[in-house]
Amino acid sequence: MSVQAIIEKLDKLTTIHEQLLAVSHEKTAVVKEGNVEKLQSVLIKERKLVQQLDQAEEKRQQEVALWFSYHGDPKEEATVTNLLNHTESEAEKKALENSVVRLTEFIVKLKQQEQLNMALIQQSMQFVQLSIDLLSPSLKNMNYGKDNDKPAINRSVFDSKA
Repeated sequence: MSVQAIIEKLDKLTTIHEQLLAVSHEKTAVVKEGNVEKLQSVLIKERKLVQQLDQAEEKRQQEVALWFSYHGDPKEEATVTNLLNHTESEAEKKALENSVVRLTEFIVKLKQQEQLNMALIQQSMQFVQLSIDLLSPSLKNMNYGKDNDKPAINRSVFDSKA
């Protein structure tokens, strides 16, 4: 059994992460625009890609478990380092290493982009809350009249004597 099947699964994961990164950049632009309809469609795309990612990751884990059942010690952890140590072909080692490095790079880029998106959304939420606070009248402004020194009587906004 060759490592090639695992490399193919890693490349599939890299492709999906690359697509997620593109969607994340699109999400950043939409959040900056403030367009909620576009944001919803971007989130639907993202959700579909995440489902594909989950499926691809599950297949990769199965492939790694299968490989280790044939080549490795059952007590050993199924890590990339152990996989590289048990791989005899230098070409397969190099291909596996390159696939893992590319995948890791895309995961790091995606994480950074999503942190930026989270910060932008947080700022947008703070702006909305500030706008609501500025537009909603305070109780002090609800009392009409010239005498502001007199203590206010606790009343509801609507006078129930009609």
